Formats: sequence, structure tokens, C-alpha cells
Amino acid sequence: MIESIKIGVSGQGLHEITEQVNHVISCSNVKEGLCTVFIQHTSASLIIQENADPSAQRDLENWLNRLVCENDPIYTHTFEGADDMPAHIKSAITATSIAIPVMQNKMALGIWQGLYLWEHRKHSGQRTIIIYLSD
Repeated sequence: MIESIKIGVSGQGLHEITEQVNHVISCSNVKEGLCTVFIQHTSASLIIQENADPSAQRDLENWLNRLVCENDPIYTHTFEGADDMPAHIKSAITATSIAIPVMQNKMALGIWQGLYLWEHRKHSGQRTIIIYLSD
């Protein structure tokens, strides 16, 4: 089974999508199997991360922004703004797809784990996520 979902983002940061993906799984016939999640964009990524303490998410975002700075003079891809090329770099060094086991009709995430869309651009908008389920 393959399904596409749209996720609205309010700007740069981690946006939890665990519930939306688990909803797709719960509506399927897959009780046990594999869920592959893929983001169809080059300036956002996917990550499994702690979902209990939001400070972990802020720290990750701050660390990545320090690692990949805006307005670096080596960038030539700047037409869409100062955050455009850094967003592509951030996407390249993180993940655009994640495979997660399915158990009991939901993702087999740990107790403190959540699945996140990591938006690297500052603008708001929609991102498309493809969910592939196999049993």
C-alpha cells in the first residue's frame, strides 16, 4: 500500500508527524511489516527523535543552524533567499526517507521516540510525504 499525505509547516523546525503516519497505518491491513516514509522535497528531511522534551528539538535545530550557516560567501544558489542553500545542505546531511517496523498496526517506535518532518526553510507551506507499507 502506498499513500501520500500533506503536512502543513509553520516554518523552520521539527514538526511531529507520528500521529498522521500511524493513522495511515491503522487504516491499512498491515498489522506487522515495514513502513517506509519519504519526503518529496530537497529542503526538508525526516528524523526520529525524542518527543518528550521540546528542548531536545530546539537544541538540534540550533546545532544544525550553527553547523550550516546562512549567508556563507561560498554559496551561489541564493535566488530563493539566504535560507535556501543551507536548507539543501541540511537535507543532504540528514535523511529524506526512513524505514520503521510496524507492530500491532502502528510504527514500532520507542516510548520517547517520535517521527518528525524537519523543515529547513523559514517559510510556511505544505510538504508531501509518501508512506509505503509492506507486510
